[in-house]
Amino acid sequence: MRVAYQGVRGAYSELAALRALGRKTTPVPCETFDEVFRAVTDGGADRGVIPIENSLAGSIHQNYDLLLDHSLHIVGEAHLKVEHVLMALPGSSMRSLKRIRSHPQALAQCDRFFRRHPRLVAEPYFDTAGAAASVAAEGARDVGAIASAYAARLYRLDVLKRQMENEPHNYTRFLVISRRPWVPKSGVRTKCSIVFRPHRNIVGILFRILGVFALRDINLLKIESRPDPREPFSYLFYVDFAGTPLEAHTARALEHLQEMTSFFRLLGAYPADVNELRVRR
Repeated sequence: MRVAYQGVRGAYSELAALRALGRKTTPVPCETFDEVFRAVTDGGADRGVIPIENSLAGSIHQNYDLLLDHSLHIVGEAHLKVEHVLMALPGSSMRSLKRIRSHPQALAQCDRFFRRHPRLVAEPYFDTAGAAASVAAEGARDVGAIASAYAARLYRLDVLKRQMENEPHNYTRFLVISRRPWVPKSGVRTKCSIVFRPHRNIVGILFRILGVFALRDINLLKIESRPDPREPFSYLFYVDFAGTPLEAHTARALEHLQEMTSFFRLLGAYPADVNELRVRR
């Protein structure tokens, strides 16, 4: 199975792909998130793995917009704990380092370390794993990188310090996208993701929409609003909820919802348990 993700080998997205789909996958690294979607759409990859939200930084809005722009299906998810490590060439030490490079967000997540070591220069780089690869390629012993322990192993770098991040509870949720939808199975806990634009001329429309789910005891898991680029000052709402469209009460809820929306789309139904995705893909 070919799996596309943004970043180079060793990226956190590759780790998420391995967690979601197992280790018998062929990585398809892409430079941008848009390339990930195009690789899946055009058949260059069987699946794509994209980050959708981080427990500290919040939602990745670009990927919400790309979900709308492409006719792909969400077929799974993975939750990955982000653990940053400091790495350098074999034989290097903390004393030998002058510069440490990584993605700007990773550097920000480790800024306490830099405040404790003001002599070290934080050097922004386009990607965490890319920073590790550059240290290995350049061969400079005064340059380190912050990335995953997986990237350190992949590029044969020594880990000088673990748990670099300020906040240990740092998780990223990834979605798995495919050209074909996942078919819900009996006995498998399922989540659904939808997007809709409410009718603008109905007073209290959001309250009414929430009632569609509340009246049927359907658990809403996340609500995200985004501006609709096709209609100025109009908003799209992305909603995750527990359940499957195959259940009668969920199907009725979605039918009721569509009566109050000018646009509706089911983005995907997928296993709520990552292990189910791996076994039943």
